[in-house]
Amino acid sequence: MASPLISATELHDLLGSVTVLDVRYRMGGPGGLPEYVKGHVPGAVYVDLDRDLAAPPGDGGRHPLPDPEDFQVAMRRAGVRDDRPVVVYDDWSGLAAGRAWWLLRFHGHPDVRVLDGAWPAWLEAGGVAQAVAIAPDPGDFTARPGRMPMVEADDVLGVPVLVDARAPERYRGETEPIDPVAGHIPGAVNVPTTTNLRADGRFRSADELRALYAAAGVTGAEEVAAYCGSGVTAAHDVLALEIAGIRAALYPGSWSGWIADPRRPVE
Repeated sequence: MASPLISATELHDLLGSVTVLDVRYRMGGPGGLPEYVKGHVPGAVYVDLDRDLAAPPGDGGRHPLPDPEDFQVAMRRAGVRDDRPVVVYDDWSGLAAGRAWWLLRFHGHPDVRVLDGAWPAWLEAGGVAQAVAIAPDPGDFTARPGRMPMVEADDVLGVPVLVDARAPERYRGETEPIDPVAGHIPGAVNVPTTTNLRADGRFRSADELRALYAAAGVTGAEEVAAYCGSGVTAAHDVLALEIAGIRAALYPGSWSGWIADPRRPVE
């Protein structure tokens, strides 16, 4: 299994032969466009998470999956091509980039990688910050959904191993700063996205990730799915498991979608 990550040095050597997407975003904060305009990886095109990587909030949660046709339009506008590798990055520990990686892979793009260490890693490696917005030639990406595993609300309780990617205090229901109900989906185990990374902001090795998830009962011997608050940061756990050699499904609605129906159980 090819690594879904790319280092800053590798990306530098490939500039001009890959499509680079800047997906800078912070939950509850301003959009990443102002930061992109200040400086970005040369040739990178800005992609807005709320506009391009999610549908409007509703019963499906705070960040439902975009309609495949809408996603195709957004990716073509960003210059994504079927036959050209894509690299995605953010300044949020790879959380937004993980969502872009998952969506592109889910919709059938064969070669997508996440910049390991995110925007800080690019700067630390001496990468140039380009301060000119890029208007790419339109791409030809064709969305073919269903190429990565996914579970919907009706099937979640039947998943043998369900991973909650949120902070431990939110998983335990001690606090809930975003959604109106605290707690977690019954039976879920907690592997916070923050534990996927080393102190330098880069992902742990495949062996370290396998050990981390095995300690929570996630070995790949049974079907695995991950969720978070709105289906964005859970993709980081799916990405970490991919690095570890374990294919995991995503529950896109996640906690915000789960609690939209008061009949669903909460632990």
